Amino acid sequence: MLHKVEIRSQEPGLDPAMLEPYIRQKGNSKWFSLFKVPLGMYALSGRDTTKWLNRTLQNIGEAPVLFDTLQARLTSEDLRLALQNMGYMNAQVDVDTYSHRHKLDVVYTLKPGIPYVIKNIKYDIADDSIAYLLENKLLNQGGGGLRVGSKFTVNELDQERKRITQYLNNQGYYHFNKDFIRYTADTIRGDKGISLTLHLQNYRASSGAEETSHPRYYIRKVNYMSDDSTRLPLRMRVLKDNTWVEENKPFSVDELQRTYNSLGRLSALKYTNIRLAEVPDTTLLDCNIQLSPNKANSISIQPEGTNTAGDLGAAISVTYSNRNVFHGSETFSVELRGAYEAITGLEGYQNQNYIEYNLESSLQFPRLLAPFLPARIRKHYSLATSELRVGWNMQNRPEFHRRLFSTAWRYRWGSVTHKNTTWRLDLLDLNYVYMPWISETFKRDYLDNASSRNAILRYNYEDLFIMKVGGGLTYNDGSNVLRASVETAGNLLHGISSLSHASKNANGQYALFNIAYAQYVKGDFDYTHLFVFDTHNQFALHARLGLAWPYGNSNVLPFEKRYFSGGANSVRGWNVRGLGPGSYKGTDGRIDFINQTGDIKLDLNAELRSWLFWKIYGAIFVDAGNIWTFREYEEQPGGQFRWNEFYKQIAVAYGIGFRLNLDYFIVRFDMGMKAINPAYETQDEHWAIIHPRLSRDFSFHFAVGLPF
Repeated sequence: MLHKVEIRSQEPGLDPAMLEPYIRQKGNSKWFSLFKVPLGMYALSGRDTTKWLNRTLQNIGEAPVLFDTLQARLTSEDLRLALQNMGYMNAQVDVDTYSHRHKLDVVYTLKPGIPYVIKNIKYDIADDSIAYLLENKLLNQGGGGLRVGSKFTVNELDQERKRITQYLNNQGYYHFNKDFIRYTADTIRGDKGISLTLHLQNYRASSGAEETSHPRYYIRKVNYMSDDSTRLPLRMRVLKDNTWVEENKPFSVDELQRTYNSLGRLSALKYTNIRLAEVPDTTLLDCNIQLSPNKANSISIQPEGTNTAGDLGAAISVTYSNRNVFHGSETFSVELRGAYEAITGLEGYQNQNYIEYNLESSLQFPRLLAPFLPARIRKHYSLATSELRVGWNMQNRPEFHRRLFSTAWRYRWGSVTHKNTTWRLDLLDLNYVYMPWISETFKRDYLDNASSRNAILRYNYEDLFIMKVGGGLTYNDGSNVLRASVETAGNLLHGISSLSHASKNANGQYALFNIAYAQYVKGDFDYTHLFVFDTHNQFALHARLGLAWPYGNSNVLPFEKRYFSGGANSVRGWNVRGLGPGSYKGTDGRIDFINQTGDIKLDLNAELRSWLFWKIYGAIFVDAGNIWTFREYEEQPGGQFRWNEFYKQIAVAYGIGFRLNLDYFIVRFDMGMKAINPAYETQDEHWAIIHPRLSRDFSFHFAVGLPF
């Protein structure tokens, strides 16, 4: 049975891991790169496949891999050819086997030798027009291309063929392909230098046709056609703004692909088909764009079930959408949501339950909508949206009634030249919080009682006005995901109030329409790096830092802007809003979620992910982090950030998780245990990793999607 396969290299500068895809036969897969559980499942099955249990174990498990000498020889030859393609022309590969009992290890030893390098480069270009273009625009540029002194590798030669082909395809050479380019390589005995000649042949329409110069094609006309032979689904200006192929310009394959991408993102279109037609006896092309319209109107209904600390409830959302409201692929949507929850266990309050109604409407434009914006800028940032959003939310609880009005104007865009990066700008975001009624019991117990008065709690049950602006970026290249954002509120209003010498209220705050407004600045940084070991195992590292500072007109951040820790996407040994700030230990579960918030947030996560069987994946994770406050609040003892104390207050958790990957989404179950608890009364509680107690330290999380 094949136990392990290893590649070793006698060349220190050669990474053997890059050649692992050439291995034809590998050992049995391992969970988390350690345990051969699938093989163990298979071993538990019996030979009688008529029994359901045996068939199930064999399907879930993995049959033992038996060593095949033919596969080993073929692997050795593949590795040798791969080394030659990397410039090691005299490479050799040795195969050694080491057996112990019924298991066998295979070691492939790479002996690359001295690599060949390009000594000089010559160009033999038969077409004078192409020679002029390449010599002046491509071959003499600083970046990319073949270089004297670089390794002679097949990959580099092929990349140069693709680079030249793409460049010429973008300069109007519609029929040009990389098969018109070939190489001649000359060597001298005893010399590791190669004299390389790149040959670019003339155009030949067919195998027996006469050679001619390569034809250069121009776009004669761009035509738009509807699928149903009626009027076009979009206005002509919208179509032209999303079409990169231009009349009277040379054909460009990049502009053709950009046109596909730009039109494909318009919600009013189901799909787009672009056909290029050659005009007979000319070097002109007609670009025919066939558009298939999407259904304009849709209605969706989404039911929900809720369970908040044992209080059961239900909700339903009804959403109407129009994907082409102004015939420019603008999306207009209206969502109406109603929720009900039966609340129990509240003493001294009226016997009423939780009721919520939410009305939200948005209008989204698939372009940057701004005055005096040049067409050149608008087209460069064609992967953009502008959104107007308005919402009204009404909540009635036994303790209070709350109303929230919000409106925002937002931009989202990405550049066609930097495809991994997207930007957003919240140009204006207004929120008005109105508290029309608060229970006398709630006031007496938590707001007016001198012995239990809570400034943070009281601030969040007053009328409040938030006027903010903000922006951020997201970078994602598959292995690295970076998100950064910043927002600030109240500065414009505070400046107007100061310049106009407006009077302050009893709390020393400026007010707008007799309502105090919030003033703060907030920034967030989130980074994830993914290490891919093989097709079954990955290792993810994640860090998040958030800072928010209330100033000027505010001493406390609005509750919605404060950070919390714990939960399925943070330190998973704690329930959501159950950790921090600092060493603060919560007391009153009914309202203490207000106190377990902060101005600073730190999350550090490491997670090993592994495929188990079928659509089931597993994870082993370690989380660390906490939240803190900038100021010292009487209601949050131990919560203030201090340089000489904060590192002692970092909570640590560990655990395992299971994920059901349904392709469209991932259902996640994570089970976390506290390891180091900064909010403790005894040493056993502090060092929970040494003195674990399931009832005290365990937390279960159910979520959709990966944690980071």
